[in-house]
Amino acid sequence: MFFLPVALVTAGAAALINFWLGLRISQLRISEKILVGDGGNPRMVARMRAHLNFAEYAPIVLILIALVEMARGTQYWLWIVAAVFIVGRVLHGFGMDGWRIGRMLGILSTMLVMLGLAAYAVYLGYTGLSPLR
Repeated sequence: MFFLPVALVTAGAAALINFWLGLRISQLRISEKILVGDGGNPRMVARMRAHLNFAEYAPIVLILIALVEMARGTQYWLWIVAAVFIVGRVLHGFGMDGWRIGRMLGILSTMLVMLGLAAYAVYLGYTGLSPLR
């Protein structure tokens, strides 16, 4: 059985962010009396997009974190990469409410983490590196 602490902690944090993003939508629905869809409300559109954007990127990053951790073991740098991803996703959520720098930092951190992990995963798969070699 594998124990993947980086993947486990990151998945837990991602679940909390997913809950938070959904809660923000629910709060706005109640305050603006929007039952279905976005009601033509720009704030609702932005919050819905922030939530969907998270749902688009989080799964592949979590999978990459878990696979890299399985292939190379738990390493300090992977904790840092996971933290950058999580902080970036929180910044993006606030950024979609109008905090432009938060959105930009969130996008940048997500893309860099995803591309970096993807490249490393391809490298590991191609070279066959594992902790046992």
